[in-house]
Amino acid sequence: MSRYPRRTGRLALRAGSLAAALGLWQLLTTFDVNLWVRFSQFPTVTDVARTFADRLVGPDYWTDLTDSLTRIVTGFLLAAVLGVATGVLVARSRLAEDLLGPVLEVVRPIPAIAMVPVAILLFPSNEQGIVFITFTAAFFPVLVSTRHAVRALTPVWEEAVRTMGGGRWRILGSVVLPGALPGIFGGLSVGIGVSWICVISAEMISGQYGVGYRTWQDYTIVNYPGVFVGMVTIGLLGWLTSTAVELVGHRLTRWLPRTSYVPGARPLPRPARTLASTLEPTKAEEARDEHLV
Repeated sequence: MSRYPRRTGRLALRAGSLAAALGLWQLLTTFDVNLWVRFSQFPTVTDVARTFADRLVGPDYWTDLTDSLTRIVTGFLLAAVLGVATGVLVARSRLAEDLLGPVLEVVRPIPAIAMVPVAILLFPSNEQGIVFITFTAAFFPVLVSTRHAVRALTPVWEEAVRTMGGGRWRILGSVVLPGALPGIFGGLSVGIGVSWICVISAEMISGQYGVGYRTWQDYTIVNYPGVFVGMVTIGLLGWLTSTAVELVGHRLTRWLPRTSYVPGARPLPRPARTLASTLEPTKAEEARDEHLV
């Protein structure tokens, strides 16, 4: 019973902070405040809400939404599968590290959005090129996090499986992948965010339909409420997809020990130790001394 009011209070606090931010936005744009930055050119919250409502009843908004989600899901799933497989391979095989490592390390610093000319040359359609850019954006965070997570595993687990007669595939399925899951999902959470940045940028440059394409079109025709509708849509989509990745990761790692920290909860007081209890030997120490004697 005590957790329900606390959770309700936290939700109310979050809703209140969002409402306060929107109220401040409305005030600054209504009164055309210009202090260091210019709010006179910004649309008001009511203008954005009105444009958002108009877009929701039209077919173009949902077409753009479907196209962007299809591109992000396709590229991200490809990056998840290939990134995890490559990360495990590089971390477990010296030959793979020597063959693939130099190429990956040279390509990794290149921003995914800089791959747009390469995608145009490689793929016959813009759709395939945008998926390729989305894949490239998510691939390297997943690869790096998987590689580090696999290398950080303690060798005792692998030795235990080998002692019980387990082979290479048994070690991979029962030790390597389960043990590296927390690190893998950390990379997936980063990858999905970077993917949204790059897919929106790619749609602005060479896309046909999509949230990024529509946002850039609104900017070119000086429809600033439409630009903010696109920004809000991108933020909501990114939040939903990131939350979905985190929920899946939490479900797949339920067997892991969780931290005892609960947000908003007071830490449990430690039992006080008196001077006598400090000086007095514990039962474990007495038993150890008797065993040594």
